Amino acid sequence: MLSYILRRLLATVPVVLMVAVIVFAVLRLTPGDPASIIAGDSATPEQVQDLRRHMGLDKPIVTQFLVWGWQLLQGDLGTSLISGQPVSQMVAGRIGPTLALASTTLVLTLLLALPLGILAAARQGRLLDRAVMSVSVLGFSVPVFVTGYVLILLFSIKLGWFPVQGYAPLSSGLGEFLQRLALPSLALSTVYVALIARITRSSIVEIMGEDFIRTARSKGLTERAVLMRHALGNAAVPIITIVGVGIGLLLSGVVVTESVFNLPGLGRLVVEAVLARDYPVIQGLTLLFSLLYILINLIVDLLYTVFDPRIRY
Repeated sequence: MLSYILRRLLATVPVVLMVAVIVFAVLRLTPGDPASIIAGDSATPEQVQDLRRHMGLDKPIVTQFLVWGWQLLQGDLGTSLISGQPVSQMVAGRIGPTLALASTTLVLTLLLALPLGILAAARQGRLLDRAVMSVSVLGFSVPVFVTGYVLILLFSIKLGWFPVQGYAPLSSGLGEFLQRLALPSLALSTVYVALIARITRSSIVEIMGEDFIRTARSKGLTERAVLMRHALGNAAVPIITIVGVGIGLLLSGVVVTESVFNLPGLGRLVVEAVLARDYPVIQGLTLLFSLLYILINLIVDLLYTVFDPRIRY
């Protein structure tokens, strides 16, 4: 197991390097000049050129990439071209709302999706099964920003139960914290509830047709015991896989959700950096999200061996 973990960690190095090269190249090849944006419309060409030289943008692209790569090896994500703050400091100041939103969304998703998938599998072909699958299709089809605006209109503007926008840290009180995150978490979780519920249902239905399930039934076990003790455990691998994929998608979903609900997290920071063409911030956040996604995949692979002893690396 230890050798497998080491091999997987080493395998992430070229992946991260490839992501860094692609992000760096794409940002540099897109139209626009950060120096012109920072200098403003009234700046002279000489002032813009001096600013480019100060920011290091007048150097060859290869040189810029090597300088940035050397900074990364030293743990330095760079400095924002707009605010002048270290990128790591900006990330540290914005990561709280994003972690809170991702955590509450994940918990809400698992609490809703797994029971719905299990109930749909247990009532295969019946009204409950068709209802769960219909709701899943609807939840997976509607974009997150549409769901967010509908929830704001219904629960914030019409009913007045929740604030329209904003974020409150946990230090301000658990009630205020959850009240601010309720609608964003619900809006973001709709897609993942639909996805995980469908995979859970299909995985359990497939397992329920296996020979060992018929053997368990022949021993006199109740249908509930067969479902929970035998079918669910053997269906865990595809469910874990889709949960891992869902967490990866969650990282991209926070960008839209934080913009809709005005949460000061990393998603909003990405949007602000893209609009301002703040290269170091975009590159640092992209690498951070890539590393998180790679780490999630590694954890998922390790969980396979926990739920299915037949899997050995």
